[in-house]
Parts: sequence; structure tokens; C-alpha cells
Amino acid sequence: MTSLRTVGASARGQHADALDASWYARPAEVVARELLGAVIISTIDNVETAGRIVETEAYIGPHDDASHAAARIGRTRRNDTMYGVPGIAYVYRIYGIHWCLNVVTDRVDFPAAVLIRAISPIHGIDHMHARRGRGHTRLPDSALASGPGRLAAALGITGVHNAHPLDRPPLCIVAGARIDDAAIACGPRIGITRAADWPLRFWESGSAWISRAR
Repeated sequence: MTSLRTVGASARGQHADALDASWYARPAEVVARELLGAVIISTIDNVETAGRIVETEAYIGPHDDASHAAARIGRTRRNDTMYGVPGIAYVYRIYGIHWCLNVVTDRVDFPAAVLIRAISPIHGIDHMHARRGRGHTRLPDSALASGPGRLAAALGITGVHNAHPLDRPPLCIVAGARIDDAAIACGPRIGITRAADWPLRFWESGSAWISRAR
């Protein structure tokens, strides 16, 4: 298990190795691809957990009919964070049960974001199991954060973290080892009905941690 010291020690204010707002101020599909290999560090509730991003999905603007901020919907209380500054968290609930973590991208007042679909845990795995525990049955490690709802639960993410800047504790994303282009796969997004064929899902090819094998 990797110590958090290997990915940068958290401090007051911005994390020394965090990706900054300018890094996210690019098209969502570019950010989605380049987030693969980056590391999410959570110190929520003073519990340290971390994982390497292995799967993402891009939602690229109001012309994207699958987006929460598609032109047919417009700006609402739910999606308002998507119109904010790049590099903040957009956290929402699905099915009234699961929280999901997104990163706002592009520019202010242009609603685009990247959904973090899966991570490979590298620190605090026992804490992740405790958060996702099912009585006395221990989940397989590969199921801890292999999907956006599972990921949020494992890292302790809730609606409280909506609009949180992702360059500082208790939830930040730091640069990681770059994944070679040849090891990155791309295909349709999962669990949507509109614009379902757009190839805006990216994942590390062959990873055991992704939400659904391809």
C-alpha cells in the first residue's frame, strides 16, 4: 500500500502537487483523458484514503444532450456548480442514494465537467472497506471504487463537497504517473440514453478497477 507521502503531503491551503485551475481550463474531453493516472487524495473526516484515476467520462457543454446542463435543461439549482470556475468539484446524487464526483472544466459560465468513474485504491484500503462494508462480508478490493457511486462512498464524498476546489484538502487531485496513449481506451459513455454513442468515456485498458469491462 502506498503512503500518501509518495504523492505529496497535504498542508493548509493548496496542496503542493495539486492540479491547478488553469490545468482544468480546457475542453472536458481533453481533461477526461489526461486525468487518467492522476491521484485523488481524500482526508475527509480525518481519514486518509487515495486512489489513482483509471476511468472518466466527459460531458462537454450545453450542446451535449446527456449533460445535466444540456441546452434543453438550462441552468438550475442542481447544475449551477457546472457553470463555476474550472477545478472545483461538482457533486450530485443519483437514484436518491449514490453521490458522484465530477470536476468542472473549460471556463466560467460554460457548463462542462468530467465524471470520475473509477479509481485504483493506493492508500487507506481498510478505511474504504469500512465505508463500503456489508456486515461481515468483505468486498473484493476491485469492487471498492469501480463505479462513480462506489468511488464516492469509498472516499467519503457527499454533497457537502460540492463546489470544493480540488487543489486543497480535504479532497484534492494531484499529478500522477502519465499513462501511455497506447494504454488508453475510448468508447461510449455508460448509463445514459441521450448522445449515448458519443465516444467520451476513457479508461486504462486492461485495468481490473474500471466500472465495466470492455
